[in-house]
Amino acid sequence: MWRTTAAVALVAVVLHLLVSYYPIQAPADAVQFLSDYLFRLSVMRAPEEVVAEAWDSLIRAPGSSWTRVAVGVNACVDVVVCGIGLLEALALDPVNKVDHDTLQSREDLKETFSYFMEKGVAAERFFADKEVFQKIAQTASQFPGAKHFVGGNAALIGQKLSTNPNLSVLLCGPVGPKLHELLGDRIIIPPKSLQEVDEYHLILEYQAGDVLGEIKAPHANRFIFSHDMSNGEMNMMETFIASLEEFEPELIVLSGLHMMDGQGKEERNKRLQEVSVLISEIPNEVSVHLELASMTDTTYMNSIVEQQVLTIVNSIGLNEQELLFISQAGSGPHSSQGHWDGAPDIGMVSDIIFWLLKEYGRTDSRKDSDLTRVHFHTLAYHILATVDGYWNNQISSVAAGARVAGSQACGTDTIDPTKVVLNSPMEFVLSQTDKLLKNKKMTLSPTNPVRVWQRENISFFITPVLMCVNPVRTVGLGDTISAEGLLYSERK
Repeated sequence: MWRTTAAVALVAVVLHLLVSYYPIQAPADAVQFLSDYLFRLSVMRAPEEVVAEAWDSLIRAPGSSWTRVAVGVNACVDVVVCGIGLLEALALDPVNKVDHDTLQSREDLKETFSYFMEKGVAAERFFADKEVFQKIAQTASQFPGAKHFVGGNAALIGQKLSTNPNLSVLLCGPVGPKLHELLGDRIIIPPKSLQEVDEYHLILEYQAGDVLGEIKAPHANRFIFSHDMSNGEMNMMETFIASLEEFEPELIVLSGLHMMDGQGKEERNKRLQEVSVLISEIPNEVSVHLELASMTDTTYMNSIVEQQVLTIVNSIGLNEQELLFISQAGSGPHSSQGHWDGAPDIGMVSDIIFWLLKEYGRTDSRKDSDLTRVHFHTLAYHILATVDGYWNNQISSVAAGARVAGSQACGTDTIDPTKVVLNSPMEFVLSQTDKLLKNKKMTLSPTNPVRVWQRENISFFITPVLMCVNPVRTVGLGDTISAEGLLYSERK
């Protein structure tokens, strides 16, 4: 603020001198001087401040807003604790870095946590041994600084949506007494959704630069694990669908498919088929968004695709791990890529999103699919892609999602430019496979932070993220991003 005031004062003085000294040419000279000076002043400002202001000017409420949203079906209590501190309290020293699909022991926990911390990548795993998990959970709950929060994608999305005073939100999931206490009063919970015991998930957080043995975390992130049978079997799905007739939502946000990842193949496929049938019973006029999360079994992801879960929803939200995993499961573009090194290549990401919408989305030749929107989020940037003719206000949607990511991670109501950093690739190619696009570059800038391009009948919207330097909490960022993006979206 002081810089702006000083600038105005200086310009006023200079204008006065110009008018006094050059009475005829002064107006033209003064305008040119003012333009040049303000340009130089904008260049001197922090790019983070410029991006935040540009977002504020771009974001507009949709012409027709949602008024009733139903969210289900995974919910729990998150116990958030320092990951390194908990491992030390459990006397688990880092030795090997191994990714275990399912955790069977404390050693599996140590090795898998170390594996993902070294990469600075978020992950979630099922802990198979109930007794061992309960002992670890007890230690975590009593650990100094441990905090209890609303957990589960559905509950987090519902909580975020309920902050909008113009929105009625129904949340269906396994809600125990502690979670009921943590949830806001504005959230409607069906009586059949209440249960006597809470499901607990342990969130092991770490900051950029944290050290565990020889491992140094490149980014702040978290590792999640649980022994959660209620969410793991999506037990509340029938209750959720039954509650929709009375509530009459315009938008449904569904999550929890990833929780079945740790089940046996036969049980999982049977339950997935039942869930698919339940989703298909939702009336077509109700929009359905599916929020994906970390999975490890490509066979299970193939089952999700084969049973056409993706084709019976209108929109999906996912991060870089989940996007690559879908491509690997479906032999899509860049499926040979084992993992992302640093920020995912934008051209590669756009290739996979394009393939995803062309392969499983609604096209002129395939009218039986409802999928028309993909909201991709990663630490450095976000991309929204929509099939033309089905969604409005997506520039606002992608900008709003990125804006809330920066503020929530830092624990502030609005973007604080002193607490965030612009760390996105600012120049990129639009594709790594398309002959017409692979040599075509696009540039982001602080004053123009949302860019749009077309690939056949699919529109892409990209914006950088202002990454929090010292995050207060990383859990639930993806859920908040998707929720905020949906709030600013309008289905035609």
